[in-house]
Amino acid sequence: MAKTVHRTFSRETEVSVDIDASPETIWALLTNAAEYPKWSSTVISIDGEIALGNKLKLKSQLDPKRTFKLAVKEFQPPRKLVWGDAMGKRTYEVSPRGAGVTFSMREKIGGPLFPLFAKMIPSFDESFDRFAADLKKKAESRS
Repeated sequence: MAKTVHRTFSRETEVSVDIDASPETIWALLTNAAEYPKWSSTVISIDGEIALGNKLKLKSQLDPKRTFKLAVKEFQPPRKLVWGDAMGKRTYEVSPRGAGVTFSMREKIGGPLFPLFAKMIPSFDESFDRFAADLKKKAESRS
């Protein structure tokens, strides 16, 4: 289950799940932007190629009217992917575990003006739980 830590100038949400699939299978799903809407119930679309330094445009079910303009900040196949904007960053990590992996995702948002609009940002907990469950289902169906 996702958990969120609230601070005065930031908020961080994290979820992790064990998946019976290879790191390469998870990585292939996480880095294919066009396929996200087919397996993730939380993503409407991602435009752009997920690669280091590239720009992405993401539409999420959490706020369908808004397009998030993101940059890929870290890209370490098949272990770590980070993207974000001026307000925050989302980190995806894939850690080998026996015959499978532990997948974790966390997002930290904040900054000096965060207290002014923190109450307007919806909780990520349900969305994170759904994303992790969707990724697990898709990855394990490929294995």
